[in-house]
Order: sequence, then structure tokens, then C-alpha cells
Amino acid sequence: MDLLAQIPEVFINFLITLAFSLLLGLEQRKRSYDDSDNTPAFGTDRTLAFIGMFGFMLYTLSPQTLLLYITGACILGVLLGIFYYTKVRDSKSYGLTSILVALVTYTLGPFVITQPLWISVVIVVSVLILVERKEFLQNVSKGIDMNEFTTLAKFLVIAGVILPISPKSPDIPFVGLSAYTIWLTVVVVSTISYASYLLQKFVFKNSGIIVSGILGGLYSSTATTVILAKRSRELSTDESNLFASSIVMATAMMYIRILILMYIFNDALGRLLLPYFLILIGVSIATAAVVYFIKRPKPDESNKNANGHTNPLELKTAMLFAVLFIFFSMATHYILSIYGTGGLNVLSFAVGFTDIDPFLLNLFQGNYGITPNLLAKASLQAIISNNILKAVYTYVFGDKHTSRVAIAGLAVITVVNIILAVII
Repeated sequence: MDLLAQIPEVFINFLITLAFSLLLGLEQRKRSYDDSDNTPAFGTDRTLAFIGMFGFMLYTLSPQTLLLYITGACILGVLLGIFYYTKVRDSKSYGLTSILVALVTYTLGPFVITQPLWISVVIVVSVLILVERKEFLQNVSKGIDMNEFTTLAKFLVIAGVILPISPKSPDIPFVGLSAYTIWLTVVVVSTISYASYLLQKFVFKNSGIIVSGILGGLYSSTATTVILAKRSRELSTDESNLFASSIVMATAMMYIRILILMYIFNDALGRLLLPYFLILIGVSIATAAVVYFIKRPKPDESNKNANGHTNPLELKTAMLFAVLFIFFSMATHYILSIYGTGGLNVLSFAVGFTDIDPFLLNLFQGNYGITPNLLAKASLQAIISNNILKAVYTYVFGDKHTSRVAIAGLAVITVVNIILAVII
């Protein structure tokens, strides 16, 4: 350690800059070998190493005025302009990648000197990934339709516009929460749903039914159950329990999603219910595995796809969620004040036959003056009736074999849920 402390800092920064510049140059040389179009690059390993060195040297000589550094940038810009002109003229190639890599390399020196080392590492890694994954990014862009950009715009509106301008005070009467808190809930739920939607649409596009159940359960286990049940009737087969195990797996993911939301909005309740939810998650996954392995699908059947989710980020959906959140907050406040905890128990069972997320998130955040045990019991009771609803949907929409097996699996989970709700 004493030996390292005696090495001048400027020397270490120079070696780091040189190493990063050379690494980018080696990548450019490899890219020039792999480029089937034989389009010229501005420079490879030695050229980019010299560019990085010049940027470091010129910045170090005039760190206050930056006169020499700016002069070097202008000279480099002229050279890059000449290169780009001849490249377009001779090769009819309009790509700017090698030019941009050269400019990034020139700025590495100042970044290494003035910024924490991790930011320089992030920059170099980002350049390497963006350049090396050209074909992957092209394939991704081909698979994206214009509606996906609209979807992203809606998410940015929900999270980046409506949330910041929502008033943080005062609290809404009979709700006990501000508009900001309510919309923050919408943003968190939308983020989880959107992440699941993106994974299912782009990363695991042709992943098969089991993965569709897993990702769909993070999005909405109820909607996923309906989709899988309908697909089981369309692709009716009594040779496996594939759809049934996927439906049970979607319920397992529901417990994981609710546990995540619980820790985000009420970590005390999350700590209280963690052992119970771990039991329910374990039982759900084990049940799905048993159902799957009792009648395993054929290889070609496992690759069938059950994707059917639509964009979860419709603004009207977000507004409906917010309205339901406020409604359940007011209903919970009213029922507790008139009927006490007995009324809350009835309400928790009833809302399970609708969308349980607004009700549960209302319980997690509301200040109703009731004990954490009562909140935990109400949460588990709402999930019980929601599992019953999924069993009904499976019976109505699924084929006979899938319905019979999936309902049996959901029954096992629901019985365990009931036992835990009673003993809590």
C-alpha cells in the first residue's frame, strides 16, 4: 500500500486513460475485421490510444483555461470531418459510429482526472456494448412498432409529469393520503406491470407457456389465468398439465408481487407477513412443479406460446386504478367507522372478486388505527377470494382437463392461505 501511495496520481490516471483508449481501439479493429461491408473506420487500436493520450495531455497542460484542450478538439473535429466526407464520397456509408467513438476517446482523459473512476468505467462499458451489439439492436428495432413508443411516452407521462406535479399536501378527506401518494402507488404498480410486459414482449417473446405464466403473474395473475385458460381450450390436449401448472405458477408470482409492494409501502407489515408469504410462495411453486411433472408436456408442446397481454400503460387504466384506490380508501374508512373489524373482514373477502391491488395498497398505506395483525388478516382474506375467482375463471374458460387440475392446485394454495389467515 505504501508503494502505491508513492506513485504520482497523474501517472495512474494516464495509465488508466491509455488502457481505456487502447481497449476501445482494439474493439474498433475487431469491428473492422468483422464488418462485411468493408466500411472504413477512422482509427483502431493505436489511433484511438493516441487520441486518448492527446486528450489527457492537453487537458493536463491547461486545466484552468482549457485552451489547449479545446484547440485539440477543434483539430480532431476537422480531421473527423475530412474523414467523414471522403467516407461518404467513396463508400456511400453514412455511419457515424467510429467518429463518435473517437470523440468519446478524446474526452476520457478529463473524465478520469476529474470524475470518480466508476463513471469512466461505465462510459467505456457502454461504448463497447453499444458498438458490439449492433446486430442485436437492429433486430430489436425491427421488432418494435410505433405503438411501443407511444407506450413509453405514456409511462413517462405517468411517472415523469403527473407524479411530480401532484400535490403532496393536504391529504384528501376520508382517505388520509395525498394526491402524490396515491399517484406514486399508480406509478409503482405500473412500473412492475410495464417491466413484465416488456420482458414478455421482447426478451421472452417465444418463451413458451410456463414463462408466460411467470411473467404474466407479475403483471396480473387474474388476467394471466384467463388468457391461459382460453389458450388451453384452443390448444386442447389431455396429454399434459402444462397450462394448469402455468396457471398455478402465475398465482405464485402474484404472492411475490404483493410482497414486493408490501415492502415498498409498508415494510413493517411486510416483515410481519414475510414468513407467511414465503410459505405461500413455496407451496405455490411446489404445487406448480408437482402438477407439471405428473404429466410432463412433449418438447414441442412446451414451446407453445400463450402471450396475450396488451399494453398495461393506458392512461385510462391508470386513472381507473387511482379512482378504485380512492374508492376503496373511502369504503374502508366508512366500514371501519360503522361496522368495525367485522365489516373489514367482509369487505376484504368481497373485493377479492374484483381487482385486489387497489384495495391491498390502500391497506398498506392507509392510517385506519387498526393493528398490523388485522391488516395482515384482511390482506390474506382478499387473496383467498381472488384465488377462488381465478378458479372460477379457469372452470369457465379452460378445457376440462386443465380446469380440473388447475382448480385442484389452486385449492391446495387457497387452503394453506386460509390456515395462515386463521392463525395470524
